[in-house]
Amino acid sequence: MDLKRIHREYGQSLWLDYIRRDLLTSGEFARLVKEDGIRGVTSNPTIFEKAITGSDDYAADLDRLAKSQGQTASSIYEHLAVQDLQQAADVLRPVYDESEGYDGYVNMEVSPYLAHDTAGTIAEALRLRSKVNRDNLMIKVPGTPEGMPAIRELTSRGVNVNITLLFSRAACRQVADAYMAGLETFAAQGGDVTRVASVASMFVSRLDALADPILEQRIAAAPPALQPELRGIVGKVAIANAKLAYQDWKQLCREPRWLALAARGARVQRLLWASTGTKDPRLSDVLYVESLIGPDTIDTVPPATLEALRDHGTAENRLEQNLPDAERVLATLAKSGISLDELTQRLLDDGVSKFSSAFDALFASIDKKLHAAPTERELHA
Repeated sequence: MDLKRIHREYGQSLWLDYIRRDLLTSGEFARLVKEDGIRGVTSNPTIFEKAITGSDDYAADLDRLAKSQGQTASSIYEHLAVQDLQQAADVLRPVYDESEGYDGYVNMEVSPYLAHDTAGTIAEALRLRSKVNRDNLMIKVPGTPEGMPAIRELTSRGVNVNITLLFSRAACRQVADAYMAGLETFAAQGGDVTRVASVASMFVSRLDALADPILEQRIAAAPPALQPELRGIVGKVAIANAKLAYQDWKQLCREPRWLALAARGARVQRLLWASTGTKDPRLSDVLYVESLIGPDTIDTVPPATLEALRDHGTAENRLEQNLPDAERVLATLAKSGISLDELTQRLLDDGVSKFSSAFDALFASIDKKLHAAPTERELHA
């Protein structure tokens, strides 16, 4: 499939959910932007941990930085990540310019250790924005309760924010409110709201990965007459949840509060579908991408899913198809005794924990290099 069709015909932007040094130095990322129409790139602690510790791309820089005085594991990671993001931002700058800031963004996440620290998140975000020093940077802030006031404050200072680890429709509404409140403050202070962008990253496939095993247990214990109804929603909860979140978003775009900001030229906070790689081998490897194509949205796609989409994907505006069925799926889930709110809260907690664990592993690997550095210098003396 010609991947550019997704944006050209259906209004959805494809971003790449992956970054690594050789992707940039080989010219492959530039090719993806030019030939496949990739319009942004996302990163997170897990992606950087795999890139830095799982390849030799950074070996020379790691050796050099480890031998420098005053370096810490955190400062070394940040140096490497900033270099990659600056290169990617420069490749994407033409997309940013041509789209007038609609697309063309790179994304850097604040430390997951700060997920429950509002003041720390704000300070870290401002520092990272200054360090990367690219107009087309978005700072990723987790959608925790402590993240909400940080989103509002950063937006009020003109920072582009990507709110990550969103799983529930309620959380999406909360971050939209925080974004609008920030824009209102920014405008009242004389800021140019046309220069601020934000996305709300709703994670998709992780919801099915959590819900489906629980559903399978309920099916096994249910009376035979109820089993077909429950079996009919396996693998469908996440897409139903996302489709209805999009309907919430459309309603928000019609509300007077947003229309007043839009009249000033404010950019709508688009929904971004994250975690769109299929985790269940029984399902299509392009299920989540194909099912959520629709206007004014973003899908950030891992490389394997992007390749599968190019090879055998089909493009169609499916995001607003079968909405009554989406309602039915969530109603059946509730009828089964499974709380969607409990599932999404667990996913948020797990997401913060997994990103923190990725940082733990990354910093431990770099620390090992740091501690080995004096011995290496002695050996080469």
